[in-house]
Amino acid sequence: MIPRLLALVCTLLLLAACTVLPPRQVEPPRAPVLLISIDGFRADYLDRGLTPTLKALAEAGVRAEFMRPSFPSLTFPNHYALITGLRPDRNGIVSNTMEDDRIPDQKFTLWNREAVQNPKWWNQGVPLWTTAQRQGLHSGIMFWPGSEAAVHGSHPEFWSSYDKKLAAKARVDQVLDWLLLPEESRPSLLTLYLDTIDTIGHRFGPDSEELNAELQVVDATIRRLIDGLAEHGLDQAVNIVVVSDHGMSTTSPERVIYLDDLLPEEFAHVVSYGVLTGIKPHRGHGRDTEAILFRRHEHMRCWRKGELPSRFHYGRNRRVPPLLCLADPGWVIFNHASLEAKTYFSFGEHGYDNYHADMRAIFIGHGPAFRRQVVVPAFDNVDVYPLLAHLLGIQAESNDGNLDEVQGVLLESPTPIKHANGQ
Repeated sequence: MIPRLLALVCTLLLLAACTVLPPRQVEPPRAPVLLISIDGFRADYLDRGLTPTLKALAEAGVRAEFMRPSFPSLTFPNHYALITGLRPDRNGIVSNTMEDDRIPDQKFTLWNREAVQNPKWWNQGVPLWTTAQRQGLHSGIMFWPGSEAAVHGSHPEFWSSYDKKLAAKARVDQVLDWLLLPEESRPSLLTLYLDTIDTIGHRFGPDSEELNAELQVVDATIRRLIDGLAEHGLDQAVNIVVVSDHGMSTTSPERVIYLDDLLPEEFAHVVSYGVLTGIKPHRGHGRDTEAILFRRHEHMRCWRKGELPSRFHYGRNRRVPPLLCLADPGWVIFNHASLEAKTYFSFGEHGYDNYHADMRAIFIGHGPAFRRQVVVPAFDNVDVYPLLAHLLGIQAESNDGNLDEVQGVLLESPTPIKHANGQ
């Protein structure tokens, strides 16, 4: 009996060994995604006839009529909205200048390097490069707000400290070098940040000759990138997404609201001046401060933080000051001393109502995943985040975006990908 049983077992083992299993289906690697931000590039700049490379990308690929920035229409809040999918009130970067009682010894400003590199300011959101890293992908970040901090304990695999003086061509060449790395270490997500349009727009205004000249310079930078991709056979192998964070309005020294002419200094502490001004009343002066600010003012309107228009999606975060005053487009809010301390007057500004035409940003998609020769309706910039996650093939974090709003840019309708939290 036992010998027969052993023979049967051996026969079964032999048959199993001879069975040919079908090959395991392995999904081909996704095309790398290159996210390019041209800071301050207003949507209608594309129609000035000065950016033929960008225009060709848009016409050969897909573009939005315009992309709506999040409120406030400022640089750091919107870059973090694009990369986290969370509006500023949820991503924690509520302004370019912030205070937080939980970080009492540090004020956040664009040029405070210690603050910019402090993850406590950024940890309310999860940037896409962190999510990609958690799911086994590499990222190469050539400047992006948040990338200099170890957000949630880590940096992107490849990143550089922001250096305004680093030439645009050097930034492009670094991105190309990352794309030429071996496949096992090559970044799947890359960013490229170009800042001079915003700088020139502030200095000389959005309708200046200097701005028009810089549009041509930046377009040449994009040309260098496209030529570099083509030289290495990557021109049809990378999904390129070109965005801006906001537009720009023309301002004038004749259109300044001097807050210290209205509000006594002993009544309140001003967190930030400019277009959107944040104010903290001193103890005992709350009603006095509100009585002054809530009067009817030409070219400025003020609210309590919880009473802003709902379309702003703004005012619940603890970092938003108790009172907010927003200037009309083309106007700015300062006190005499703060304006005199500036090295030059900014003839262009942003931070205004994000629904105003001057604040409109661009969106261009080009590459193997995108439709061709298509213009899609406008959408909010937080919708870019789920699109990027889809292009990378990863699960997105919970976010304020909606992939349905942007699926018209894709060649194929996307299969729904669950959020990392299961939603």
